[in-house]
Amino acid sequence: TLLSSLGLGTTLTFASSHWLLAWMGLEINTLAIIPLMAQHHHPRAVEATTKYFLTQATAAAMILFASTTNAWITGAWDMNNVSNPIASTMIITALALKIGLAPMHFWMPEVLQGLDLLTGLVLSTWQKLAPLALIVQTAQAIDPLLLTTLGLMSTLIGGWGGLNQTQLRKILAYSSIAHMGWMIIVLQYAPQLTLLALLMYIFMTSAAFLTLKTSSATKIGTLATVWSKSPILTTTTALVLLSLGGLPPLTGFMPKWLILQELAKQSLPLIATIMALAALLSLYFYLRLCYAMTLTISPNTTTSTTPWRVQTTQASFPLALATVMALGLLPVT
Repeated sequence: TLLSSLGLGTTLTFASSHWLLAWMGLEINTLAIIPLMAQHHHPRAVEATTKYFLTQATAAAMILFASTTNAWITGAWDMNNVSNPIASTMIITALALKIGLAPMHFWMPEVLQGLDLLTGLVLSTWQKLAPLALIVQTAQAIDPLLLTTLGLMSTLIGGWGGLNQTQLRKILAYSSIAHMGWMIIVLQYAPQLTLLALLMYIFMTSAAFLTLKTSSATKIGTLATVWSKSPILTTTTALVLLSLGGLPPLTGFMPKWLILQELAKQSLPLIATIMALAALLSLYFYLRLCYAMTLTISPNTTTSTTPWRVQTTQASFPLALATVMALGLLPVT
């Protein structure tokens, strides 16, 4: 029931051209993922669920308020003409809060850290789709300066925030914030590049999360002991992380390359430079993970608890598919 409601909420938002229906889809979506987040009854998971619920409910209330304001002033509920600047600014603020764009990103690392890896995967991929669809639909009515600010702040904060982390889920949360920033920065010039970046982000993040799920690793220290258990997985994971950082010839280079090219084409060299330098910040912490996984022989006395080396019973097909997508899609360009 919960999973089908999760799908249904997002689909409702996709299919709607009326603000009330879109709001309802987002609400169904939020309410469906909450029991999934708290299903382990761990205090940390419950805390994360509460934080998530409060932020999402606030954002949904703001969307409802903004669309009502818009309908009250213009008399129209449809999405493609949010002509009132106050309403459109409130809507983009609420949607940015929903997907965790900086400076509304503070809930994201906290919440992701409290969840198990599969729910974390759903949160950082599927839960981004509905708000992003609304952002893409209303992007033309929004102040370009605001969008650019959101995008730049997100990439910079997503890069800086992840530098000092040792928890893998927090690192992935900051990486998610940075990727969302890349999507938003190019939205007003080439929305199709936003969708391309979203698709590639979903592939790479799925590969990363499923790898961590297979090796049941949540800290950097645990990653150092994975190579003796599954050497080939370790190799592909290093490549997936470099792909997330955006190195050619891997998939992750494609959206960054095309977005920088588009920004240069729109004669925004300064913004393109800042984005490229912010990508270096993110690359640093991906390289740290790669270093811990593949370039160090772990010491005989590890401080973290070593997971038992048992045969895994999980399906390896999704991991294989996501890894291949995260490594080999650059020729599509």
